[in-house]
Amino acid sequence: MKPSVYVETTIPSYLTAWRSPELVMAANQEATRSWWEVSRPRYELFISSIVLLEATGGDPEAAKRRVAAIDGLPELDVSDDVEVLAGRLLEGAALPASAKTDALHIAVATVHGIDFLLTWNCKHIANAVTRPKIEAICRAFGYEPPVICTPLELMEE
Repeated sequence: MKPSVYVETTIPSYLTAWRSPELVMAANQEATRSWWEVSRPRYELFISSIVLLEATGGDPEAAKRRVAAIDGLPELDVSDDVEVLAGRLLEGAALPASAKTDALHIAVATVHGIDFLLTWNCKHIANAVTRPKIEAICRAFGYEPPVICTPLELMEE
């Protein structure tokens, strides 16, 4: 069985966006495209209704590209258990109150036992300061958290 990956919204965003003039952003976009083409087949990918909702926002043409990129990926349920864990992540100060959607992404991947949460959200999710707090809260409530990482960290070569 292939390892599982929850694809957070920044991944289809970086994958389908026009190349950024900002050097770091352009490099991250290229890393995302490379991961998608080379590494993606090694994993079973999942999304949630949260990803779909975020992907459909903004510029209509960009939204079409984002939605097309994730079309056909299995959608994980945003259950009551997900909502409760997301609340715990916010209450436990792993994430600020303004980051409810980010907490939901983490909770979906955690409750469903996903191996990896793939994201470019380094402010609240893939962050060396918040990651240990996230993991501790998930474990305190009986869940094993996914490995939170960027495409650069999930490349085998």
